[in-house]
Amino acid sequence: MTDSTDDPLPRPPGERASLADGIRFAFGTLTVLPARITRWDRPAARTGMACAPLAGLAVGLLAALPGTLLLLLGGGPLLAAAVTVAVPAALTRGLHLDGLADTADGLGSAKPAEDALRIMKQSDIGPFGVISLLVVFLVQVAALANAYADSWIRGALAAVLAAVAARLAMTLASREGVPAARPEGLGAAVAGVVPHRAAACVAAAVVTLAALTALPAGPFAAAQHAAAVLAALLTAELLLRRCVTRFGGVTGDVFGAVCEVAATTVLLVLALG
Repeated sequence: MTDSTDDPLPRPPGERASLADGIRFAFGTLTVLPARITRWDRPAARTGMACAPLAGLAVGLLAALPGTLLLLLGGGPLLAAAVTVAVPAALTRGLHLDGLADTADGLGSAKPAEDALRIMKQSDIGPFGVISLLVVFLVQVAALANAYADSWIRGALAAVLAAVAARLAMTLASREGVPAARPEGLGAAVAGVVPHRAAACVAAAVVTLAALTALPAGPFAAAQHAAAVLAALLTAELLLRRCVTRFGGVTGDVFGAVCEVAATTVLLVLALG
């Protein structure tokens, strides 16, 4: 990695990253699942962030599995929801939740951008971060418990869709034109790497698949699941723009915050109606 803000990762001349390189980058960067990153450069980051929803799909399936088993074994919707919410945190070493807390502290500090970024890099969590974590946990568990109370299928589908949409929000946050707030770190590594057309295609694919997956439950369910993804992307975009304005760009913490806010929005929309 270089110190250049224009291209923080070395780019092999004329060499594109393969789909396998991109998937390894996505899984190796966004999860703790075993994935040996074979390339750490701009082309790999570009393909990897476009493949981020695939990492979300794996996380969502692994999260839905223990929740569904607990529900079928008589554990109850609340316990199933709590365990389901805990799994993604474990599969990401809590990095996205840490990013949410740090971003909340930075936004709530009311200090200049440089001071706010310094606050975000500190290891401790301030009051804004604590409150954000509590709200996100409560909303996610309550919304998932509502879904599991209806059926295990609805609860599992909600968990998977939330994880996929959360990583899709990270894909859009790494699109062209979104600057990095620092010249180093994961934020600089992936900022602005995904072309607008690729980001739009991935988003359209996820929205379509969300609707088709829920279609067996009826047209209302299909529309609700598609709307949940769109609402998540809108909420994540508002947060992203606020962070870019406030910090001058994105950081790894901002990506984590965007991810958690998008997941929470999906679960909240699916809990309605």
